[in-house]
Amino acid sequence: MPRADVPAPDDLVELRAALAAALSGRGPAVAPAPLAFTGPLPDGTALVLRTSGSTGLPREVALGAAALVASARATHERLGGDAQWLLTLPPTHVAGLQVVLRSVVAGTDLVAADLDAPFSAAGFAAAAARMDGVRRYVSLVPTQLHRLVHAQGTADGEAALDALRSFDAILVGGAATSPSLLAAARGTGAAVVTTYGMTETSGGCVYDGVALAGVRVRTVDGSSGQELPTAATGVVEISGPVLATGYLGDEALTASTFRTDPDGSRWLRTSDLGSLSPDGVLTVLGRADDVIVTGGVNVAPAAVEAVLSGVLAGVGEVCVVGVPDREWGQRVVAVVEVRHPAEGGDGAEVRDHPAADDLLARARHAVATTLGPPAAPRDLLVVGDLPRRGPGKIDRAAVTELAARTAPRTL
Repeated sequence: MPRADVPAPDDLVELRAALAAALSGRGPAVAPAPLAFTGPLPDGTALVLRTSGSTGLPREVALGAAALVASARATHERLGGDAQWLLTLPPTHVAGLQVVLRSVVAGTDLVAADLDAPFSAAGFAAAAARMDGVRRYVSLVPTQLHRLVHAQGTADGEAALDALRSFDAILVGGAATSPSLLAAARGTGAAVVTTYGMTETSGGCVYDGVALAGVRVRTVDGSSGQELPTAATGVVEISGPVLATGYLGDEALTASTFRTDPDGSRWLRTSDLGSLSPDGVLTVLGRADDVIVTGGVNVAPAAVEAVLSGVLAGVGEVCVVGVPDREWGQRVVAVVEVRHPAEGGDGAEVRDHPAADDLLARARHAVATTLGPPAAPRDLLVVGDLPRRGPGKIDRAAVTELAARTAPRTL
């Protein structure tokens, strides 16, 4: 089929028109960013999105028109009907793009916040004030919800909370939403719906733990692939009409990620661990790999470690981990070895090492410049020796525990 159309991501009129044409088959597939893949696209492809996936490596995911429409319709069915959407997320990623696409499928006008400005309570309230739909939906990441909820007590914050309460549904996803944030948000009267999904599932496909219409969820043993009984923790797999066609230019990865059962049903093996209750409610327990999800963005620790190892002179090994954070879902923390720390001796964490602030500043600048701001460590911990297990291998679980119990040093 024809190569993908690449509309300017900040031209929402052009993007909506391109998506409408792609969904109807009248136009080529839409790609918010130029494609690295140069071959022909699979038949029926309407959208190609780039995702870092579980490996942290960029992949281009082909999504068919049928999958995208099924996702949008199932979302509206679950939420109570078609509605006007507010766009607060960049349409270069699945969460933001799906907001645009849902407005196309519903045939409703789209209202967008100022995506070039930092997200703020005032900006959110101003954008919401421009909406005129009888029903209103918005999609946020936990970081945005956190900022709105914790802006209470200010004029902008109260206006934002009034706006938040005006929505019939507030989808929150892209990263784990802490129970405390969820309780605080719902305590304001906001109709928050937690979502779980990914680019390969056309975005969110499990709302408040319950799969959308047509979607099935199971957990399997990560080694054997055998389905696990209720309440057992395993790798989450998803099936249904919302699944992507596959990864462009990587047939092997497509085959290992999208698997077909003997009955012909197609399943996506995620990188997440979870369990199902007797009534089918999914609890996601975390990623099965080391990828950090901060503010809805995937960060590969190995990539950050490679940058830091090249710019932080005078340190030993570096280990980058994610620790729970109420605003970001996870916070990127760099733990570095300094063989002769100023205090504490070998093996002790040294928050007040004289070089720690300088190391953090240099680390943030180098990583933000190379990998982008979301990957930049928000905290840095100096230790005499990194915890290890086996033949000198860094014990990531122990490093994460060490980082999590240490007060943040944030810039």
